Amino acid sequence: MENASQTVSAPIANRSLVDIDRDHLIHPVTPFRGHEQQGVRVLATGDGMWLTDAAGNRVIDAFAGLWCVNAGYGQDSIVEAATRQMRELPYATGYFSFGAEAPIRLAGKLAELAPAGLDHVYFTLGGSDAVDSAIRYITHYYNAIGKPAKKQFIALEWGYHGSSSTGAGMTALPIFHRGFDLPRPWQHHIASPYPYRHPEGHDDAAVIASTIKALEDKVAELGADNVAAFFCEPIQGSGGVIVPPVGWLKAIREACTRLGILMLVDEVITGFGRTGPMFACDAEGVSPDFMTLAKGLTSGYVPMGAMLMADHVYQAIADSTAPNVPVGHGFTYSGHPVSAAAGLEAIRLYEDGLLANGVETGKVFARHLERIKDHPLVGDTRGRGMLGAIELVSDKAAKTAFAPSLEVGANLSRITWDNGVVVRCFPQGVIGFAPALCCSAQEMDQIFERIERSLDQLLEMPDIRRAMS
Repeated sequence: MENASQTVSAPIANRSLVDIDRDHLIHPVTPFRGHEQQGVRVLATGDGMWLTDAAGNRVIDAFAGLWCVNAGYGQDSIVEAATRQMRELPYATGYFSFGAEAPIRLAGKLAELAPAGLDHVYFTLGGSDAVDSAIRYITHYYNAIGKPAKKQFIALEWGYHGSSSTGAGMTALPIFHRGFDLPRPWQHHIASPYPYRHPEGHDDAAVIASTIKALEDKVAELGADNVAAFFCEPIQGSGGVIVPPVGWLKAIREACTRLGILMLVDEVITGFGRTGPMFACDAEGVSPDFMTLAKGLTSGYVPMGAMLMADHVYQAIADSTAPNVPVGHGFTYSGHPVSAAAGLEAIRLYEDGLLANGVETGKVFARHLERIKDHPLVGDTRGRGMLGAIELVSDKAAKTAFAPSLEVGANLSRITWDNGVVVRCFPQGVIGFAPALCCSAQEMDQIFERIERSLDQLLEMPDIRRAMS
């Protein structure tokens, strides 16, 4: 009996996009069989905050693609910059000491914008390989300075640091571990600074103190001479937009210095105006040893990520080998000139008004988040700048999450789309928001009109009603 992959199908030209997608395209973080049954939703065009699908449905994108289209869709100047670069020089390798103007200028610009000390930039294709690159360079660094035992890495529960074979172990979300033999023995996690779910509630000092103690305890357990680094996001995005208290990141920086371990801040989501300033580290005056970037770097128009390295790490690696011995880490597309040209123009747009607009519209966003707390389904809202979340519960007093069998996330994904708004609906009943920085106050009002309608419709579902009784 033939299996599905052996059956003869019609020529590609005569088949629908849905059928071709179902048979051939593997989607990221998707249930294979579920996607086959549901079929793809084909997006056709984008303009500003708005998307139109192949069927002509027009929806407002309150999630900026995947936290990444920070400048909004249809920014012609980014397209023109990439097109011009593609015509002039579509590719230039960084191997053999070759280079091109755009990646050189972008590296200089990032070093200028980044926290003090992050003077060196390695370009990647996205956030996952930026994290992998950091792990490799951290390993090399400790070997270079004569501390080869320092190979243990610590991150946070609910954290996300990519989906590569190594970084996915630093990620602490079960779906990225299940079936992949992760995390690895040298990858460890401590409790998340989750104010809504913290035993002492929204006590900022207690939340900060608990993370510091957990980090100190884990380092003591593993042995200070064995721990290499601590990885964290300023706001935990894929874990459900978990917003630590102000001062948390600075306290972590001080603890890492005291414990003699490197600190990596993953700003793949929070970078480029998402939380207000260019980088979330700026708000607390934090300068980590490594910082990873992607998403908003090119506003998602073309793939690119970056790993920023502190000068003291760079100098130690540089001094550890003879001048003619290569440091063996590199990608074919590192510093791709077309991506770099797009990145330079995206940054120009951020500095030329988009960051300021995001700050102003972020105030409207914050007011809506505060107001919607009164809805019967809403247990918590949280946010900073143009990044936020609504957490739904069946019992506000007890903070009871909905049972997984009710599939609140899947139902919300369908309902919100039908109401013309794109958000991230997490399985645990959290709605994530990351609107583009071009969003107007009126568009933010529209987003929340559609979200409230969606919550009301979810509340009308019999299973949800029963869960709340």
